Amino acid sequence: MAMTSFVVDEQDSRDRGGPAQPLLTVNALRKHFPIRGGLLGRVSAHVRAVDGVSFTVAKGETLGIVGESGCGKSTVARLLMRLIVPDAGEQIFDGEAVGEHGGISVKQMRRQVQMVFQDSASSLNPRMPVQNSIAFGPMAFGLPKQEAIAMARELLTKVGLNPALFGARYPHELSGGQKQRVNIARALALQPRMIILDEAVSALDKSVEAQVLNLLQALKRDLNLTYVFISHDLGVVRWISDRVMVMYLGEVVEIGPADEIYNNAKHPYTQALLASRPALDPDMRREEAPVSGDPPNPINPPAGCRFHTRCPAAEPVCAAKAPALRDGSDTGHFAACHLHDPSSGHSQSVRH
Repeated sequence: MAMTSFVVDEQDSRDRGGPAQPLLTVNALRKHFPIRGGLLGRVSAHVRAVDGVSFTVAKGETLGIVGESGCGKSTVARLLMRLIVPDAGEQIFDGEAVGEHGGISVKQMRRQVQMVFQDSASSLNPRMPVQNSIAFGPMAFGLPKQEAIAMARELLTKVGLNPALFGARYPHELSGGQKQRVNIARALALQPRMIILDEAVSALDKSVEAQVLNLLQALKRDLNLTYVFISHDLGVVRWISDRVMVMYLGEVVEIGPADEIYNNAKHPYTQALLASRPALDPDMRREEAPVSGDPPNPINPPAGCRFHTRCPAAEPVCAAKAPALRDGSDTGHFAACHLHDPSSGHSQSVRH
């Protein structure tokens, strides 16, 4: 199979709605995990991991998702892949609802959306040569074994690994960066339109991380891919993302163009996240934490704005009413904060 088979035309033949239609639309996605206890194992409470998340991903863009550990980033990724079944919400892929009743089935969606996980080692079968791991997906969808292996070897070349040297090796014979390249090749094997990268470079050292990030950018350009990139590294997210979504305690608190978010953050939580980045100049280093306290319990999150228990600008309205995502400047930069809603009643609300 020629390498040109992996090059996707600018107008993908699977593109049903044209470039203006979002590739992915998520509306009010929700997942609450039950906590069971007692002799009968009855449900006593729920962890509200993802609580009404809505966003879109345009064709050909990279949406970065950031937030503290436990904010729901990885749960969102697994919900998008339907590795976890959502409790509520709507997922639309290129104009078609994802589900078993009408629209596009989960199986059909997974042929066009693939995922790269954080732990590159546990993502691969330790008893299978890496070229066989890459070929497994196409074989499961009916491609003959010889053709699937040939495709796997060409994909190894595509991600910078010589198939003659690495194709027959087992995962334990590869470094962390090499294993993650194999995982990327495996994600590409079904020729997806979107790849979800969940902390895909966080376990790598910085030199290898830079190589993998450059590879991802090159693949996106060559194959006309769309990325959802999840990371706790704010610098990496800014470098690779077109837009950034900030999550806090299961909710979206801010979303907008990457440069807008980093240069003009609107939500106090986003401002605290950016302020927590280490400074290279010793004279510019902070001596106090930009935000105090621990995140509230996701089993019983605070009423109103969930950040108000840690927010320096909190007022009674913040505890009484949950703010809606608003674009106060018509730039596509949305923030869920009473400070940016002139009708909220907050004493410091910005007038536009």
